[in-house]
Amino acid sequence: MWSNEKIHMIRVFRCQAVEELSMTPDPRVPERPIPVAVGGATVRPRQATRAAVASLLGTAVEYYDFAIYGTAASLVFKDLFFPNVSPVVGTLLALSTFAVAFVMRPVGGIVFGHLGDRIGRKATLVATLLVMGIGTFAIGLLPTYETIGLAAPILLVVCRLLQGFALGGEQSGGLLMGIENAKDAKRGFFGALVQSGTGWGLVAANLIVLAVTQLPKDQLMTWGWRIPFLLSAVLILVGLWVRTTLEESADFVEVRRSSEVRKLPVVEAVRTEGGRIVLVMLGLLASSVSFYVATVYSLTYGTNELGLSSSTMLSLVIIGTVMMIVFIPLFGLLADRIGRKRLFLMSTFGFAVVPFVWFPLLNTQTYWLMVLGFVLFFLCDTANLAAFPSFFAMAFSPEVRFSGMALGLTLGNLIGASLAPLIAGVLLSLTGSWVGIAVYMCAASTIALVAGTLLREHPRAKVAAERA
Repeated sequence: MWSNEKIHMIRVFRCQAVEELSMTPDPRVPERPIPVAVGGATVRPRQATRAAVASLLGTAVEYYDFAIYGTAASLVFKDLFFPNVSPVVGTLLALSTFAVAFVMRPVGGIVFGHLGDRIGRKATLVATLLVMGIGTFAIGLLPTYETIGLAAPILLVVCRLLQGFALGGEQSGGLLMGIENAKDAKRGFFGALVQSGTGWGLVAANLIVLAVTQLPKDQLMTWGWRIPFLLSAVLILVGLWVRTTLEESADFVEVRRSSEVRKLPVVEAVRTEGGRIVLVMLGLLASSVSFYVATVYSLTYGTNELGLSSSTMLSLVIIGTVMMIVFIPLFGLLADRIGRKRLFLMSTFGFAVVPFVWFPLLNTQTYWLMVLGFVLFFLCDTANLAAFPSFFAMAFSPEVRFSGMALGLTLGNLIGASLAPLIAGVLLSLTGSWVGIAVYMCAASTIALVAGTLLREHPRAKVAAERA
């Protein structure tokens, strides 16, 4: 007979053998990435990377479309669509059409925020890209004032409104696709990676505009200016293909699984998290004001006030946007190490100081000193752009996050970015000096610094982080 001790030893040995055998991978079965729980949903590392890269490409296409308008408004639209006024008034009118798109961004934020929190991030982002593409391509087909008179600037404004409507949902939606598919410890990096798509879009836009501005002026003013807008059709098709291959955001999948989808998420976001929306709106002022002064108004300032060529100014902007591609992801890694909020506050403080260095360096008209000024400016800019996506996103609960982010970012751009080039132009004409513009940029950054200090992560976002 077997003793009880021997029987026990045989059972232990058998259990250990079975356990070891179960842990030995079968060479016939490919290994799969270990899933990671994020806010109760299951995310695979490859899915997080794929979502971030796809969102980056879509963001690049959207910002290419948006950016070519800004450069064209500064350089050629005053002659094509507002020819019967003085050069100064024509420039202000052209920059006003640039600003009008921002009026539609909150409307787009409401519509696409509602859709993003109701039907999902993926389908909403496909829609924003399609609407943006229609508006941009149509600008390339528009007749000018010389052909149809007053109808030309009216049609230009209509197309611009379509662009603004689309971007109202794009900015927040694209960022959320990258952030919500990542572990909390890496959300700073993945949000920054998507944000760097802005730089890719701006670089592409400025390089193409730089190329067409090399054409003889008569060719540029007749057909050359249309090329950047018409080329957007190819980029839109690529972007649509990329976005249709995406999987849904992990956080939204969890919201839908737990039956927490709201009927009117925008209304609930305003009712329950209105204070957070206001703080996000004000927190965006530093980057929205300073960035558009540096990338849009500087083209007018450099060519009209300093007598520099448009190609020189565009090359400076391109250097800054290349920095966005490189440094935003690097600062995203830093945000995950030192804290998203801390990096945001540090970069916002830098924004309050850097205009008083950037303008004097630009005014030297010495190229390498102007480059130094843009490098210093874009170090602050890239750090801020890397920090705020995950910082702002985690300020809202998942079921209304798209709506809250969309409203905060679009309203921030409306009161900041939309008016920045125009206010800068008015301040220069009133004072005759760059100092007024620098004070304006510093004041906007100070407001953002206070708002960022007051903003806190949402308690439910912290619970999701603990379960991740």
